[in-house]
Amino acid sequence: MRQVTQDSFSARTKGELCRERISAQSSALAEAYGALLFCNTFSMEEIRIVTSSEAVAKRLPRIFRRAFSLDFDQQFQPAGEGGKYQLLLTDPAKLSAIFDSFGWDSANTLSHHINYAVVEDDPCRAAFFRGAFLAGGSVSEPKKRYQLSFSTSHYWVAREVQPLISELELSPKTVARSANYVIYFKQSEAIADFLTAIGAPLAAMEIINTKMEKNIYNKVNRRSNCDMANLDKAVAAAQQQIAAIQHLKEGGQWHTLPDALRQTGEARIANPELSLSQLAQLLGVSKSCLNHRLRKLNQLAQPQP
Repeated sequence: MRQVTQDSFSARTKGELCRERISAQSSALAEAYGALLFCNTFSMEEIRIVTSSEAVAKRLPRIFRRAFSLDFDQQFQPAGEGGKYQLLLTDPAKLSAIFDSFGWDSANTLSHHINYAVVEDDPCRAAFFRGAFLAGGSVSEPKKRYQLSFSTSHYWVAREVQPLISELELSPKTVARSANYVIYFKQSEAIADFLTAIGAPLAAMEIINTKMEKNIYNKVNRRSNCDMANLDKAVAAAQQQIAAIQHLKEGGQWHTLPDALRQTGEARIANPELSLSQLAQLLGVSKSCLNHRLRKLNQLAQPQP
């Protein structure tokens, strides 16, 4: 199959999942089960799986061979840049064998339900969700937002998958969208836990690290904004104090003031950039004392009634 260039977080995550070793036949069956219930078409007439991931297009035939001892009838390569792989099964005998593997009567099945016997232990549940995500799922780039989802066109599957997810101690939400039912997570911790459970710990760690980086950046940004706001307030206060002192000087009141007030006023004019703490240290007085003197100068500069 020809290489399709992909570098999205979702593609990298699926690539990591596809490196998971195919071991027991029961796990392969569960993974194939998840892929079938969440793929594009799973009916008595046709199975069609469409994916933009070359890794998924290579893994699923191996999974089906291990689970059912059969091959896809056709495997289409992408026609061009951005094209998708297609895996197709239409052979009635093969379709019947797959339905039989899950205990379904292919002649009388009206709607898909989950056969919990296929996913009764932890490795099989993890494999089931791995298949579901590979065939019908995606995860957003964590630097942009947190969202992982996988969708199915089968109503009862969307309903019955909830108890399986609760076994992972996770609680996703479900929404109907067009003809599909979307199961999704929007919490970074839940997404990381889900990916770890199904075999993508590196992707999970990337989400955790990205969240930590965001938290640090936001904390620094908030502190910087707070510092700038405080600086703006300090500059505005200093300008007001200097204006009051200049007003007292121009009005002829300056020389009538106590030495402590005049000393404070001259120090403020000479050092407009200093904070209250720095100016108090320069004058050798407490911050509260300096604040009292500056308030007094502001009061004296106000028009008298």
